[in-house]
Parts: sequence; structure tokens; C-alpha cells
Amino acid sequence: MLYVITGPPAGGKSTWIEAHAKPTDVVIDLDRITAAISGPGAPGWNQNPLQLRVAHKARYAAMYEAFELREQLDVYLIHTMPQAKAMARYKRLGARIVVVDPGRDIVMQRIEAMRDPGMQRVAARWYRSRPARSAGAVSQPSRAW
Repeated sequence: MLYVITGPPAGGKSTWIEAHAKPTDVVIDLDRITAAISGPGAPGWNQNPLQLRVAHKARYAAMYEAFELREQLDVYLIHTMPQAKAMARYKRLGARIVVVDPGRDIVMQRIEAMRDPGMQRVAARWYRSRPARSAGAVSQPSRAW
């Protein structure tokens, strides 16, 4: 099964996956991929743009292969703001779309406490661009931080 986990930055997407995925599942998370290819001591967020470039390529390769195996194992993909074309692809693949959103106030507090202030713009864009809840989407609150 393919699970596409979406939500604002600092919304709890990775935490949701940690609560649901098993060690035998595939987790495709750009932050985790970037950390895996970065040197010791690299930040968990606010990564170097060149490292992100490599991580994006690795993410696409992982997605391609994992989508082929989605009937044999569970695949969890974090995609913060998928555009219509990506959503159509995920639906064709039979994905379950999970929206993890603890609410704008909580997200902005988390970003202020833990992330680069520029992420507030990304979160604001996520909330502005969010369409009316689509059929089949499941909203999941994050854990209390």
C-alpha cells in the first residue's frame, strides 16, 4: 500500500510515520534522505541547497522503485504540497492520502521554536493553497509537542 503523507512544515508528518510504519516498510522522507547523504553534524532542517539537489534526485529514484513494490510492502511518502498532477498519479496508484495538520497556530509555534523563520512562509503557503478537503483524505492531528 502507498501512503502519501501531506501537511504543513512542522506539522508532524515524520512523527505520524514513526507511529505507523514498521521496520520492513519503505519511508521516503526528503529530510531523512538529506541527512543520510550529508556529512556529520549537518542540520536536520535548513539543509544546504546542493545537498538538497542530490537528495531530490535520490527521492525521485526511491519513489520510482518503491511505487513498483507497493503491493508487496507498505510505502510511506512525505509530500508536503503535492500539485494536482502528483495527486492524480498517487490516486491512480491507489494511494491513501493522509493529511497531518495540528492547526496553523501550533505549526507556527513549532516553526518559531525549532525551525528557520523562512519556514513560516512555506507553512502560510500550505494553508493558503490547501483545497477543500477531498474525498478520501484523512486528517490526522499530530502528537502534543
